[in-house]
Amino acid sequence: MKKLLIITAILLSAVTTLVSANELVSKAPDGAKVYFIEPANDATVPATFTIKFGLSGMGVAPAGTNAENTGHHHLLIDTDKLPDMSVPLPSTNKIKHFGKGQTETKVTLPPGKHTLQLLLGNYIHIPHDKPVISKKITVTVK
Repeated sequence: MKKLLIITAILLSAVTTLVSANELVSKAPDGAKVYFIEPANDATVPATFTIKFGLSGMGVAPAGTNAENTGHHHLLIDTDKLPDMSVPLPSTNKIKHFGKGQTETKVTLPPGKHTLQLLLGNYIHIPHDKPVISKKITVTVK
């Protein structure tokens, strides 16, 4: 009987954890898209250049704002492997957060080829269920 109670407690705890984790993930509506307004794919840019983010089918909201069909931008720079989509995105030199709801930024990159990709995160930086992610573009920095 004691083993059964322990097993039941463990299972209940696991189910509660899964439900709580699932509540943190926001659904993205069908057809939502994030994309680059500028620069264009294969553009040649100066060391410091402007990136403009586009979004359709959803709205932009600052981090911490839990509103349906909204999110905020994250810029992935030279990222070969996508981050874990089930947890908040880390803030690194390759994953830039725009939690104030920004829709453009200036970046400075060293000379050479670089890849850029946009990923929308929800109010706590977790990508949406059905991630809203752009195609990867390449820029060449002079």
